[in-house]
Amino acid sequence: NVGVTARHHTFFEMLGNFSFGDYFKEEAIRFAWGYFIDVLKLDPNKLVVTVFGGEEGYGPEDTEAAAIWAKVTGFGPERIIRCGAKDNFWQMGETGPCGPCTEIHYCLGMDPDPSKFGEEPGPDGRGWFELWNLVFMQFDRQPGGKLVPLPAPSVDTGAGLERVAVVAQGVLSNYDTDLLRPIVELAGQLAGKKYAMSTGADDVSMRVIADHARMAAMVISEGIFPDKDGRPYVLRRVMRRAIRHGHRLGIEELFFHEAANKVVDLLSDVYPQLSERRALITDVCKQEEERFRATLKRGLDLLDANGDWIGEGASKKLPGPVAFKLYDTFGFPLDLQDVIGSEKGFEVDHEGFDAELATAKERSRGSKLNDAVKVDVYHPLHRELGALEFRGYDVESTQTEVLALLHEGARVDVLGAGQTGEVVVRATPFYPEKGGQVGDRGTITVGTAIFDVEDTITPVEGLIVHRGTVRTGPFPSEGAASAEVSHALRSATRRNHSATHLLHWALRSVVGPTAMQKGSLVGPDRLRFDYSGTRPLDAAEIARIEDMVNEAILENTAVTTDVLSMDDAKSRGAIGIFEEKYGDVVRMLRIGPSLELCGGTHAHRTGDIGLFRVLSDSNIAAGVRRIEAATGLNALAQVRSVSNELERSAHLLKTPPAKLAEQLERVLDGQKDLRREIDRLKKQLMSGGNKDLAADAIQIGSAKVVGAIVELGDAGALRELADQLRDKLDPAVILLGSTTPDGKVVLACSVSKSLTKSVQAGAIVKQAAAIVGGGGGGRPDFAQAGGSDPSKLGEAIAVAESVVRSALLG
Repeated sequence: NVGVTARHHTFFEMLGNFSFGDYFKEEAIRFAWGYFIDVLKLDPNKLVVTVFGGEEGYGPEDTEAAAIWAKVTGFGPERIIRCGAKDNFWQMGETGPCGPCTEIHYCLGMDPDPSKFGEEPGPDGRGWFELWNLVFMQFDRQPGGKLVPLPAPSVDTGAGLERVAVVAQGVLSNYDTDLLRPIVELAGQLAGKKYAMSTGADDVSMRVIADHARMAAMVISEGIFPDKDGRPYVLRRVMRRAIRHGHRLGIEELFFHEAANKVVDLLSDVYPQLSERRALITDVCKQEEERFRATLKRGLDLLDANGDWIGEGASKKLPGPVAFKLYDTFGFPLDLQDVIGSEKGFEVDHEGFDAELATAKERSRGSKLNDAVKVDVYHPLHRELGALEFRGYDVESTQTEVLALLHEGARVDVLGAGQTGEVVVRATPFYPEKGGQVGDRGTITVGTAIFDVEDTITPVEGLIVHRGTVRTGPFPSEGAASAEVSHALRSATRRNHSATHLLHWALRSVVGPTAMQKGSLVGPDRLRFDYSGTRPLDAAEIARIEDMVNEAILENTAVTTDVLSMDDAKSRGAIGIFEEKYGDVVRMLRIGPSLELCGGTHAHRTGDIGLFRVLSDSNIAAGVRRIEAATGLNALAQVRSVSNELERSAHLLKTPPAKLAEQLERVLDGQKDLRREIDRLKKQLMSGGNKDLAADAIQIGSAKVVGAIVELGDAGALRELADQLRDKLDPAVILLGSTTPDGKVVLACSVSKSLTKSVQAGAIVKQAAAIVGGGGGGRPDFAQAGGSDPSKLGEAIAVAESVVRSALLG
């Protein structure tokens, strides 16, 4: 419906406010009415309100809200309309906070007759439409459906900014407000068409582009890029729908980035990250459009070339399996197929598509079912134990208390020696996997029982779980314990984690602010850093990044941590990864010139990181690249490995390592000379060597026939020689045989097209191959075969003459 109606959007802005146990119905109603009448100066004759009219299972009529509205507005019963639970009762799920709501509706572009309320507005926006919703959360729905009054009734109100702008600016459609109209008109300019504010196809396409450009610009600025699943796939579908509409309008050049940049111009005063990330938004939009235009052409060509998919007749339909293939293999969303179908006169089999999709989802579920089952044990355990204490920022070992043991998703009293399981303790120095940092490893000891921790996780926020195996047991489910993190592994992980911060700083300095972190993985043996990027780093950029990071390491400055409010951290210039969720209080790390939000464990000083070296820079997804790097002893091992390879290569080439490149160039030049000599000899052989094969041709009827054994040993060269002789002697029949280096036989037969009605290469090769213990075939004018008996090659070659004599002379 986006672009078709006046008020459907993929991105819109919701205005609202909440009250938790403070003001309630009367104040909320007065505030809403006062804003509309006193501030926006709306005509009360164009307004009606709805209240909950009562329904079994949802409670009685909200007479309190109706009475307040009558008192505040002076409306009679014709303008205070009772509606059922579908329209005027809010609840998020089967249980939990819920309650009646009341809505304010406004009439646009027609007689505001309350008796006509309930009719859907037309596509042009004329009619009654909801402007503000006031939700009164006054009940807690219990399992079984019973409604229990909340001790602190609350208010949740919401009004769409675009809708408020419509009535404030006196227009009919959201697309005619100053929030959207400039983008709509830009789409028209790019297409060379004038926007007519109509329900016509061209105007619909312009509105689609405007809405989808807003959504794309906002989402990309939040660090989400178009890709194959999840939120990135939602973005891809929206962008591709807009690009398709641009194609429909006849826009031949890349355009979507221009629409997105118009969004930046319009909204960056409110959303400053838009202007900060303009270059990134532009790059991502351009890349996606380039990819999809190629995909679109391929899909349209497929549909044009495969008319049998759709069939003939009045009820032409694209089969579900084909629609799913277009979706899954070629990136064509189902709604885009519907659009193309409406243009080309066919329907899409949605039921068949859904069946294929369900089958694919079932195949991909895999072990996720087991993981979902395991999650159930963690929530009740967390409720029972409460929040646990993490001491790992300050210490690597601590005295603690075992609280629970888990084995295969269930609570157990003991774990035996050699048994795998999970241990929960009251206080732990083990950092659980999150924020890109792997979980710590080490040991938990109770008396003589030792549990080797192989991973640490947080399945539920606040619950830290240690996974591993009992080395010596039995290991009990309660008792005093010692928990100790592996110092070597923790230190290596800290080096890598601190290095990612310096890498991020250096990368943004060298490439620019568009190189934003998209994710990371840091453990004791590896450092992986994903960032937004559209091109590979060149050698000079990688060298500069390495230099900057290593220079910061050599400064050996202290790594400092501040725990402060999010606002304070932002005011100091700290940056954080987009996908990470932060609370009101955050940890801000200063590592040399880097200032970032991070909850992980880090080196004490930059010098602790040691050597830093980039190992690779690769593309992993649309607009996302990955740097892998090494630090400390791992970096030293990598340098040593490269050095050993250089030494080994130099030894093989019998030259000092310093002259390896010079010697390698000489070897390569020698190889080029050898290749040229090989090519010369091949050509000599293909021309018959010292023997003129053409001169040995015999005339049989109208054809010249050559049957010969040549020393080529290569099927491709044999074919080329056969074709050359055929063209030279035309009309001719050529059968050549050769022995390969591994003792096999290859045959090639070439026949002039003017002779193929009488003599066919495939028939000749088939007979010849049978003699040498093989088989083959091909076209009437050329065929190849192989065999295993070189001793009979001469007998096989003689087949050509006998077949031609029989065919041409009878």
